[in-house]
Amino acid sequence: MHVPAPPDHPPTLFALHFLGGSTREWTPLFARLSDRLRCIAIDLPGFGDAAGLPGYDVAAMAEHVLARIRAEAPGRWLLAGHSMGAKVALAVARRVEDGEGGLVEPSGLVLLAGSPPSPEPMPESKRQQMIAWIDGDTALRRAKAVDFIAANLGAPLPSDLMGQAVEDVLRAAPAAWKAWFSEGSRENWCGRIGVLRTPALIFAGSEDADLGRDAQTCLMAPHLAHVDIVTLAGAGHLLPMERPDALAMRIAAFAAAPPPKKMRSAPRIDPTYAALIASGNVNSRLRDALHERARPDDPAYEPTALDAVELAILRSATDRVLPQEGPARIDIAARIDARLGAGTGDGWRFAALPPDPLAYRAALRTLDAAARTEHGTGFRALTDASRDMLLRKVEAGEAATGDGDGLLDAAAMTLWFEDLRGDTVRVAFAHPATLAAIGFSGIGAGGDGVPETGFAHVGLNEREAWEPVALMPGDLNEDAR
Repeated sequence: MHVPAPPDHPPTLFALHFLGGSTREWTPLFARLSDRLRCIAIDLPGFGDAAGLPGYDVAAMAEHVLARIRAEAPGRWLLAGHSMGAKVALAVARRVEDGEGGLVEPSGLVLLAGSPPSPEPMPESKRQQMIAWIDGDTALRRAKAVDFIAANLGAPLPSDLMGQAVEDVLRAAPAAWKAWFSEGSRENWCGRIGVLRTPALIFAGSEDADLGRDAQTCLMAPHLAHVDIVTLAGAGHLLPMERPDALAMRIAAFAAAPPPKKMRSAPRIDPTYAALIASGNVNSRLRDALHERARPDDPAYEPTALDAVELAILRSATDRVLPQEGPARIDIAARIDARLGAGTGDGWRFAALPPDPLAYRAALRTLDAAARTEHGTGFRALTDASRDMLLRKVEAGEAATGDGDGLLDAAAMTLWFEDLRGDTVRVAFAHPATLAAIGFSGIGAGGDGVPETGFAHVGLNEREAWEPVALMPGDLNEDAR
């Protein structure tokens, strides 16, 4: 499907359908966007008008999409992916960001009830049921196709859209259908996708049991540096057909928005303390280290010891260990990961724990498993109060950690949590903005000169003229208020 561009040539939106869908699923949404975006839907191999094409794995589908986009030679463009199409869209975006696609980077990703980079959460019994009926007789296949579409809706569709959706399922190549359930949805692209810097907008239906907001928060959002999640009340999984008006409004605004900042807002360093850092009282090696610590953090930081999902869990945990107010923040989790990846720890560990990088990976997965055991969802999807409650249980050795492969027991989790608290505080208090807030004067112990400057006034209540004064707590993030 191709909706021509209006005269002023707006951005092009390419769209990829869900499993069993086709370009036709985008018709209601494109009708509402065509005055603002040039809209092109693409059939994936095995589906719609491409039912006869081979190539059912994620990489082959991504190559098919890239070829189509290159043929259109877009200027500014966005990529939308629905369910299965979202996983393919992520693979496309990664290749383009890496310079492999022969295209300028997309200005946005729109992911609707997306299948995540990790294996899609789905009971094995359901996989086998979906595979079994696609090779049945005509009557069985039609009945099951109707059931499949109905089960993915928050409320019934108009009869014409319902009939269209069912017919699209029936014209899909059975081999492509089975390949997705047996292979494509199981593919693990977490390491390959990493963290994408392309701005993203995620939509989730409140009635989507498998790929709703919690799944998007825990499994999809960690791979996106700049992302907003929108929940559509009452909607199921087939969002383009269920909520075209709401989608059109949000997508049009997203496409028109300015690009996000490349770097996070860094905490403000008090000017008096900045002057101390620049003075002869501070030696040059320490000054360089403080300047490095003061650098703004990259939202698209690629973890080196953890994967993107583990880093996101760590961010959620450090935010509870040491909450930070306002947008000017230290990315404590990313700095811990960088230390783990570089092997520059504090030189010791609990004997009951594996080496730090392995301990962190196991502990974060255990924390997420404990959240699912106690709350039915991942740690990142919990409220702050529930996160705090679970972390207190970890501290006390009372968390229901489970017995899965590679998970830590409750006693080991308590030891790890002690390490986490120490690492969190160490990173936060190494930042010059924090040192300024507490009035730490130790950095002025001596410059590069001979003799060193150091401290001369060491009596009770005596203070050097250059020594900093502790700031009020609120002054740490004065620029963020």
